[in-house]
Amino acid sequence: MTEETDRHAQKMAKKKAARDKIMATKTEEKGLIIVHTGKGKGKSSAAFGMIFRAIAHGMPCAVVQFIKGGMKTGERDLIESRFADICQFHTMGEGFTWETQDKSRDIEMARAAWEKSKELIRDPAIRMVLLDEINIALRYDYIDVNEVVAFLRDEKPGMTHVILTGRNAKDELIEIADLVTEMELIKHPFRAGVKAQAGVEF
Repeated sequence: MTEETDRHAQKMAKKKAARDKIMATKTEEKGLIIVHTGKGKGKSSAAFGMIFRAIAHGMPCAVVQFIKGGMKTGERDLIESRFADICQFHTMGEGFTWETQDKSRDIEMARAAWEKSKELIRDPAIRMVLLDEINIALRYDYIDVNEVVAFLRDEKPGMTHVILTGRNAKDELIEIADLVTEMELIKHPFRAGVKAQAGVEF
């Protein structure tokens, strides 16, 4: 063993000891409130990654899609065709506001999606619920953020994970969340004239 290799081994051993000491203090388990927000791509993609991870662990889960309409997506097709027995999938929106051009209908659909979300979250058998693009509905005040915060704080079962995605997450939601990730946009092919593509965007 060379002197350099020996120094590296000693350094890593110290890091491992320090890490093990920290990990020994992390003993609590709880259902998390998770927020994916920001202007960058990947908010829903990361959330679906967690849903597929839950499925792999045999954890019953559910997805409620706010805003997004009936467009086919890889995630929904895969879940409905292969994992419908363990993951419920509810697409409750009819498209973005500029597509529907009917604010009252948008509010009605968002409220219906929120009611379905509460039903799923209240079910203690469901371990993870993804509320995809709910932050958009909250941003436009289609749903009252204070109602959402109060529900998650007071009624969510202790071991249920809830993921909320979409740009412009409200401060009230960020405040009660256990985990918040902001996706930062650095570069996007759309700006160079490249359309949304299967396997990347949907």
